[in-house]
Amino acid sequence: MCGRFGFFELRYFVDRLRQLELPFEQDKEYRFMPGYNIAPESIITVLIGEEYANVLRNALWGLIPHWAQSLPKVRPINARSESLDSKPYFRYMLNHRHCLIPASGFYEWNGKSKNERSCKHEGKQAEKNKEPKQPFYIHRADGQPMAFAGLWDIWQPPDPEKKAVTSCTIITTEANADMLPVHERMPVIVEPKNWGLWLQADKGVALDLLKPAEKGVLDIYPVSARINNPQYIRKDCIVPLSGNG
Repeated sequence: MCGRFGFFELRYFVDRLRQLELPFEQDKEYRFMPGYNIAPESIITVLIGEEYANVLRNALWGLIPHWAQSLPKVRPINARSESLDSKPYFRYMLNHRHCLIPASGFYEWNGKSKNERSCKHEGKQAEKNKEPKQPFYIHRADGQPMAFAGLWDIWQPPDPEKKAVTSCTIITTEANADMLPVHERMPVIVEPKNWGLWLQADKGVALDLLKPAEKGVLDIYPVSARINNPQYIRKDCIVPLSGNG
């Protein structure tokens, strides 16, 4: 899964779009809000693929489908790539509404601790023996910003006087060899050469892009447990653990 990420390199992302000659427009209400520890339900930066243009805009991280009669209690921040085509919740977006969610990197916590695995059937004792999970920061080894494959939609609240909400979710896939020691899932990281293809929302092409990143694309290192607190948003979130003392 992907439950926390950072994005603080808008200029580099925009420069990359221009290098790729990938046309885009900027929504007139778009505001860039850099973040080192972005949590679900945050307003984030997305590049959405529309019929006639790609648009850089803000969106709520937590998908609200357009057909919802009221605000859903569960707003998915992640969508499993393996089931997108079979789940009605995501099928419309898979066929029509793709987006790129730019990120400088993301966080993941390692899997069950040794004590947790050995005590998983021992009830309260297992809870007592749990060790804190170590957070890791994952970013591109080449230093470039990454882009997650995402789906988006627009939901109009029942009150017509209220503003429509653009929201999104990050698509995940199985972990590659680099990520597997940390977690069994990872976000789909679209390679820059495929950004335009993903935004076109062609399901036949899109499904072929929903694969784990190639081995060696990512650099992974442990960071301070301070990021466990979503209110902690300082720049040192991404400092390697040894650098935090």
